[in-house]
Formats: sequence, structure tokens, C-alpha cells
Amino acid sequence: MQNIQAVFIDRDGTIGGTGRFIHPRDFELFPYSLEALKLLKDHGIKVFALTNQHNIAKGLASEQDFIEQFASYGFDASYICPHESDEGCECHKPRPGMLLQAANEHGLDLTRCAVIGDVGSTDMLAATAVGAVKVLVMTGWGSASMDSHRYKWYDQAPPDFVAKDLLEAVNWLVSGE
Repeated sequence: MQNIQAVFIDRDGTIGGTGRFIHPRDFELFPYSLEALKLLKDHGIKVFALTNQHNIAKGLASEQDFIEQFASYGFDASYICPHESDEGCECHKPRPGMLLQAANEHGLDLTRCAVIGDVGSTDMLAATAVGAVKVLVMTGWGSASMDSHRYKWYDQAPPDFVAKDLLEAVNWLVSGE
């Protein structure tokens, strides 16, 4: 695998939580998530949050709540879609708008980036749309994504690696396998 410039990481079910919306003030990271983020940074890899948060549109949290949360974890930047999935925006995963925005803002070659997430029908399809490396974690919705929901995405966007969790995903990426 060529040198990875940046890794885009989903929030709910990937770095912590359950896969369902949890307000940033109540959100808990998995015990290994900060270690995984540090490992990426130690390898000179930029780390970006990539998350759909339609509950912002419902007024249940603000985009600023999420921006501050990601900054406190050490993310270099956060890309947050605040829209409902049916609003037709270009940023809601699986559409690649947030990835394209990040590439433009940070001078990235998205084929030298990776997306780590727990939902095949959003995270893996978004990564495929831009030619990024696809890593599915089995936390959050990962198991359901690979089993009962596999038919929605797998044929179009099979992951390059399936990891038990974020730390295993990051270790795989930095090992260059």
C-alpha cells in the first residue's frame, strides 16, 4: 500500500458510542480510540472526522458541539454533514462531498487516503466514490453491515480490510500491508 496521506474516520460506532446518535457531551470513546489516533499522527498521517449528523438539522446538537468534540480528541479537522439523508446535499455519505471538500482544503490525493467506518452503505460507498482505501470496523453497525445489510453495498464497495476495531484498522494501515 502506498503512503497514506490522511485517514477519514466515522464517529458513531467507529471511535465510540453505539452506532446511534449520542450528543457529544454524553459520547464515550472506545478505550483504544485515542491510542489509534495518536498512532496515525505519529506516522505523519492527517486525521479527519467524517460523519453524518442529521440530528443537527433536528436541533438536537450543534455543528460546533461536534467540531469541539473532534478537536478535543486531536482530529486535524472535522467534516460533518448536518442534513437529513433526503435533503439531496452533496455532503451526506455515501455521497463524496465531504471527502472532496477535504481534498480541496488540504491538497489531498484521495487515492492515497483511507476511510474507516462501521457502515458499508455509507462509509465504504463514499470511499469507493473517490478511490480511497476502505476499512470496515466490526464495532457499531459493522457486524450488521457485513451480515444482514451486506446486499446494500458489498458488491459495489468491498472493504480492503475488515478490522475488529479502530486500533486494528489503524495498525493495518500503518503497517503498509
